[in-house]
Amino acid sequence: MFYKKQGLPEIGEIVICTVKRVLPDSVFVELDEYGGEAMIHISEVAPGRIRNIRDFVKESKKVICKVLNINKEKGYVDLSLRRVNQSQKIGKNTEYKQEQKAEKILQDLAKKLNLDLKTVYEKVGNKIIEKYGTLTFCFNEIVNDKTDLKDLKIDLEIGKTLIKLVKEKIKPPSVEIIAKLNLESDSGNGIELIKKALSFDKDKIETSYISAPIYRLKITASDYKKAESLLKNFQEQITDFAKKNKLKFELVRWNRRY
Repeated sequence: MFYKKQGLPEIGEIVICTVKRVLPDSVFVELDEYGGEAMIHISEVAPGRIRNIRDFVKESKKVICKVLNINKEKGYVDLSLRRVNQSQKIGKNTEYKQEQKAEKILQDLAKKLNLDLKTVYEKVGNKIIEKYGTLTFCFNEIVNDKTDLKDLKIDLEIGKTLIKLVKEKIKPPSVEIIAKLNLESDSGNGIELIKKALSFDKDKIETSYISAPIYRLKITASDYKKAESLLKNFQEQITDFAKKNKLKFELVRWNRRY
């Protein structure tokens, strides 16, 4: 990534690194998010006795480590590879990839404005990171219409272009509930009644025909609670309508998907 954090990481922080040099008893890595070098002693590479350190690390490979010690005066940073669990690795890797994706949006902004990335960081990126901590957090707030960047004193046209790019590139999180609906009528106007029953909340619930008398429902919302509420509301409406018009119906949940 182009952007580098200032100073040194904190003790206990999980950091992503690139292996630079592998020695018989230690490994030297580049701190990808900060710049500068750090060291992993052989005892912190993996648990147990290590016969060949190169069985665990190789030059140019990415590794996720935990910060053990820092000497701020000399700028020394000691890391551990073995003390990072799988959950921490996945979390850090996801966080880093999201920030890379966010930086790519700034690169697209730079192209549109005919500027270099450094200048875009000076005009926009650094201000965002200073307030929000990461580009990713800010961009998610933009997607969910929780911020408009006005308080950052960013040039109006640059801000508008950035917001447009963010909303094009990042989709808000959503959850889907899929259900099937068995719906029948013995009335002469049964087809019209069924059409009317399926029209409830049609702007929020997508219905599609599978085979008589089975229909598929898809409810999409920003979170599971809202999706469940939409399904419950639909079920209450169709239950009342079915009783009044002597329709036979059964609603069956299939699954939910994120």
